[in-house]
Amino acid sequence: MYMMKCSQGGNFSKGELQRFGNIELNPSAGVLNYGQGLFEGLKAYRKEDSNILLFRPEENALRMRQGAERMCMPAPTVDQFVEAVKETVLANKRWVPPPGKGSLYIRPLLMGSGAVLGLAPAPEYTFLIYVSPVGNYFKEGVAPINLIVEHELHRATPGGTGGVKTIGNYAAVLKAQSAAKAKGYSDVLYLDCVHKKYLEEVSSCNIFVVKLDIGPTFLHSPTLGNLVPFVQQGNVISTPAIKGTILPGITRKSIIDVARSQGIQVEERFVPVDELLDADEVFCTGTAVVVSPVGSITYKGKRVSYGVDGFGAVAQQLYSVLTRLQMGLIDDKMNWTVELS
Repeated sequence: MYMMKCSQGGNFSKGELQRFGNIELNPSAGVLNYGQGLFEGLKAYRKEDSNILLFRPEENALRMRQGAERMCMPAPTVDQFVEAVKETVLANKRWVPPPGKGSLYIRPLLMGSGAVLGLAPAPEYTFLIYVSPVGNYFKEGVAPINLIVEHELHRATPGGTGGVKTIGNYAAVLKAQSAAKAKGYSDVLYLDCVHKKYLEEVSSCNIFVVKLDIGPTFLHSPTLGNLVPFVQQGNVISTPAIKGTILPGITRKSIIDVARSQGIQVEERFVPVDELLDADEVFCTGTAVVVSPVGSITYKGKRVSYGVDGFGAVAQQLYSVLTRLQMGLIDDKMNWTVELS
């Protein structure tokens, strides 16, 4: 794992790799007492030529810096962040799964590690990166998720920290998520806390709503060796706008860019929950799953289903393009990947 430290008001200096293991913290560390911490998540993929690809690591670096400003923490520069990720991945390259068999999940952490008993920014900060191999999210075919809309508990509030990847955001969703899973749902879809009618996000994913103008056609793909949906122009994808309560997901941003490059109209706006009732497709995006089709959404006792099984045409097209780009199977015309050898 990689570790780098700095004092409050200072700058991070070059860190070092050390064997993965437990870390020591003072009981009054800022991260333990006041939640002064952020994390990121990204992946490394092994190509057919055994080289390794990172996907948009500079975006994670920028998001961490934005979060650090909100949480009164110093942060590594973009270059420091990216170089630390590279060093950590190369030191763990034997753990990157073979092509098509999974990826290496990379978890950067930034935390107030210094001792502070009174409520104040910690006097010292630690930037740490560790990794773990992960298998493909969909092991035996695509499993659409079933969501329930939560209208009493809320994930974030205007002026709060919902728009940054701070650690406390995730503990706050566990109560609603646990209750949903106990009832057989996959996860929770949150509404805004002011009007209680606009979509925000799932516990750890962004959400997209699709309205088809004309039905999809299917073309034979020499690369994939089977029929793949080709989504025609005229379809519209809507997703909640980034307004401070929604995490600006990097997969979300990438899917929007890919969709627009495919001629699909994307609207970032307030999306009323009622639009779920006549949507043709709904899907979620995130680092772990990339794109996850939604099979059903339940709102105030009413269940709305989408499709029969697996991906809808739009989600399938976007998932195919983005994952093939991440794995180096198609040319990276977006300049999003960073290759390591």
